Amino acid sequence: MIKFEDWLSLALWLAGIGHFCILFASFQVPSRLGWKEDLAQLTNFNRKLMWVYAGTTLLTIIAFGTLTLFLHHEFLTGDRAALAVAAFIAIFWTLRILVDFVYFEHSDWPAGVPFVIGHFLLTALFVALASTYWAVLVWNFLK
Repeated sequence: MIKFEDWLSLALWLAGIGHFCILFASFQVPSRLGWKEDLAQLTNFNRKLMWVYAGTTLLTIIAFGTLTLFLHHEFLTGDRAALAVAAFIAIFWTLRILVDFVYFEHSDWPAGVPFVIGHFLLTALFVALASTYWAVLVWNFLK
């Protein structure tokens, strides 16, 4: 029988890879969502600020994936620093899910089947990521 720790180990490997899968979607956002036209309406400072926000979010997701892959063992053994990282990542993705369901409206999202499928897949991935890191925290707390 497979132990929970083995499932959690696999989930962590997949979560690390999952963060890099998000990058595939992230690189498509500016062109698919028409950022060139929309951002052109902003002042120069606000346009640059939006690119800084996008860049720092991108780097955060890269850091999440990298830290998950490099600290895999530490997540499983309950290292305090790794658990602090897991808590931050769990909270980050949980808040992202809440923003999607509470702040965004269905009409905010671009129309079309590819966008609906993309939104569904990204949301499913966000839920899987949040669940994985919450599971790491709960499992280490209970053992």
